Amino acid sequence: MDQLRTLIMVHEAGTALGAARILGREQSSVQKQIDTMNRNFRELCGEPLVLKQGRGKDVLFTGTGEALVELARGTLGEWLDGIHESRRRLGKTLVVGTTRFTLSYLAGAGERVSEEFRQRAIELKVGHVRTRDVLAKLRAKDVDLVCGSVVTRPEGDDELAAFDVMEWRRSGVSLLTNLSEAELPGPTAPSSALRSLPLVVSASGLMAGVLHTWFGGDYRNKLRIAAEIDTVNYGFELLRSGLLRGCMLVTKGVADAAGDPRVAYGRGLRAVELVNDTGPRLEVLLGAFTRRGERASYDAGHPLNLLWDALAQENARWQREQRWPTAGLEPDPFELANSYNPSES
Repeated sequence: MDQLRTLIMVHEAGTALGAARILGREQSSVQKQIDTMNRNFRELCGEPLVLKQGRGKDVLFTGTGEALVELARGTLGEWLDGIHESRRRLGKTLVVGTTRFTLSYLAGAGERVSEEFRQRAIELKVGHVRTRDVLAKLRAKDVDLVCGSVVTRPEGDDELAAFDVMEWRRSGVSLLTNLSEAELPGPTAPSSALRSLPLVVSASGLMAGVLHTWFGGDYRNKLRIAAEIDTVNYGFELLRSGLLRGCMLVTKGVADAAGDPRVAYGRGLRAVELVNDTGPRLEVLLGAFTRRGERASYDAGHPLNLLWDALAQENARWQREQRWPTAGLEPDPFELANSYNPSES
């Protein structure tokens, strides 16, 4: 296994010296392994794995060498996957993904289980997941549990049938706009009106998914896209600046919170709720997700079940206290949408 790993590193780095730096080893150790493999494969196949090209030049991999590198990658990958699967099943490792806007939930739940995890030497790995990848990461088994948001339908969604879902919030879709009421009357507007309105849209994410569902994959050619943005906060700034007059799709929670005087991002903007007349009614569901049936296959003391229960307790506490997720700071618009319901205060 170590020789195969060394071969892969030489292939990626080009030289024994480069591989040694990556592996944190002496060049002579790496070169000895390559020489041993070269000798063995010359006897087995009639061809070495690598050929030296001269001082300072990358080695040349032969056809046999290229084939073995490909085989080594697959072998080591499957071997590591097997180890990770065993550690997951035995409760030694738990991998959790979270979007930026659900990190506060996970942090609070993590505090509830941290001592038991420490005593039992359970390794908790946490990674950032983009909203568009929430379910894909679970399907690929890159994570065991993920906290985030998905677009769904009130009557149910076949896509969610493969997952256990802990629902924290649901929110409809609204517009934030700097257009006058003469240009866009309120307080509601049909979703079909989006065809004629200048729109600020995200390149990807939840709202891009909404537009895709309502208007098809070529929605950019059907709608008036005034600006395409990478971050929603930039969209708020763009509309507040007045450089562009238009509308931006947001969750209803964000739109409702825009009128709160504590929230700078909404100043000068007006909320208009969308009434759907275009396609299926859509909602944004915020919560925690795992692969269906996986928790039931483990006992109550498995780390996946412990963290799931801690997340449920954390959500109950936030709803009971109706507190801001970042006490003492001006709330992030997504934190407002996902952790605070202005109608309850």
